[in-house]
Amino acid sequence: MKVLEAVVVGGTLVALSFGGAWAQDAKQDVQDIRQDRKDIRKDTKDLQQDRRDLRQDRRELYQDRKTGDTDAVTKDLKDIRQDRRDIRKDANDLQQDRRDLRQDRRDLSKDRRIGQDIREDRRDIREGRRDVRQDTRDIRQDRRDLRKDRRELYQDRKAGDKDAVAQDRKEIRQDRKDLKADTRERRRDVRELRRDRRDLKQDVQEGREAQPK
Repeated sequence: MKVLEAVVVGGTLVALSFGGAWAQDAKQDVQDIRQDRKDIRKDTKDLQQDRRDLRQDRRELYQDRKTGDTDAVTKDLKDIRQDRRDIRKDANDLQQDRRDLRQDRRDLSKDRRIGQDIREDRRDIREGRRDVRQDTRDIRQDRRDLRKDRRELYQDRKAGDKDAVAQDRKEIRQDRKDLKADTRERRRDVRELRRDRRDLKQDVQEGREAQPK
């Protein structure tokens, strides 16, 4: 199966070809399940045939005992013992095939879940980066607005326009509130982005451990 590779880019663990890796795993699991079902059908038929053979040999034993043919009786007993061995063997094979089928179904479910988790993690990281970039732009704009209002306050003070000064101070207070709110928002988005990166790292590690040795 294809082995997952991972690299760190810009502080973020990025899974390479993860879609192909787990898609290939899931495809292989489906093929294994089909093969398991074929094996189960074959073993079931073999087991049914073994039981028919056993019934036939028992009927022959009954007839040979009635006729007193000791050589035939000996052969019939030998055939019956072999039939029983074949039944035990085919029954064990059938049980093993059923266990394999259950395991392959679990593997398929796990591979699909891992692939889906990684896709969701990467989508969350992309959204998180967009949010952080937008927050950064908002903070820069808030700082530009604050600098502009401070310059206007300076000019209005020089001109002695008290009403304008009062309005400038009000706008500066609002600028500071906006800057504070956007800074908090950016910190929160950065924390969420870090959490999404940890989730991706964990899911990739889980997927790598699930790969066959």
